[in-house]
Amino acid sequence: MTTGRKGSRGGDGEESAASGGPSPFSEEELAAVTGPGPADELDELEAAAIEEDSEATPDLETSFEKLVSKSRKLSGDRVRTVIESVLFVSERPLSVDELYQATGIEQTLIAEALNQLSGIHRDGISGIVLYEVAGGWQFRTDPHSGEYVRRYLRVKPQRLTRAAVETLAIIAYRQPVTRPELEDIRGVDCGAVLKALIDRKLVKILGKREEVGRPILYGTTREFLEFFALKDLSALPTLREFHELTQEHREIVEKEVRPAPAAAGTVEALSDPGFTKRMEKSAAASEAALEDLEEAMAAADQIQKASSSVLDTAPKPETGTEGQKPE
Repeated sequence: MTTGRKGSRGGDGEESAASGGPSPFSEEELAAVTGPGPADELDELEAAAIEEDSEATPDLETSFEKLVSKSRKLSGDRVRTVIESVLFVSERPLSVDELYQATGIEQTLIAEALNQLSGIHRDGISGIVLYEVAGGWQFRTDPHSGEYVRRYLRVKPQRLTRAAVETLAIIAYRQPVTRPELEDIRGVDCGAVLKALIDRKLVKILGKREEVGRPILYGTTREFLEFFALKDLSALPTLREFHELTQEHREIVEKEVRPAPAAAGTVEALSDPGFTKRMEKSAAASEAALEDLEEAMAAADQIQKASSSVLDTAPKPETGTEGQKPE
């Protein structure tokens, strides 16, 4: 028995020696460090409630009255900051009535605050712009910063196909409109495009027309106004405004784009070392031609004078009285 234990110890000693020497830690200590260890002592406990128990929710009308009373004491600057905070956390455009229900601030004061905020957060001045869209107000990123924001969020710009834009434009201007009317205007089948616009919540079903077959009527949605940053449907440009805008852009192109190549050619010509020499030769040739022209004009003038003097010195025929011949 003793010999066997010694042999066992000798074997452990050999393994320790093989691993670089005897270990200063016992097997229990090594198992406590390298093994799974005991289970978490908190696993068997139930978490305590750390939030203070609030009282029963008061009546909404009573709490709103208190909010209105408190809002009456706010200064103009404070009203503006409150409206700004509410709009900042909102995920959709808020109307003046919705802001009133949320803050209890008088609607006239809300309108003044929105006017001030729209002046502070405007295009090209602030990174966050206040827009009036879909019948409400909403904070949006500055369009000039869109490229950087999309890169940070790693999202692609939302762009519609030509077919989707054409179909959406017809619905926006002709709503309520049926699918046969859409296809009659576009000349192609619009079923797939129409379904895609409905899935994107840019188009919705308004009902059915009271006629044979009862075709479905389609119209635009609130998301359509938000997507194109429109206050309402009246903000859509009229056909006359569209043509005028197109003509205006055409005039701008003719005025600004066309002179550009000429200006660029002039700069390139001036930068050419041989341009000055060619201009000098051209100027000398022009002066020589002008001198030749002056000499020719002077010679013609002399010939005219000589001809006039010859005609003046020629004898004139004599004439007698009426009915008599000269002798």
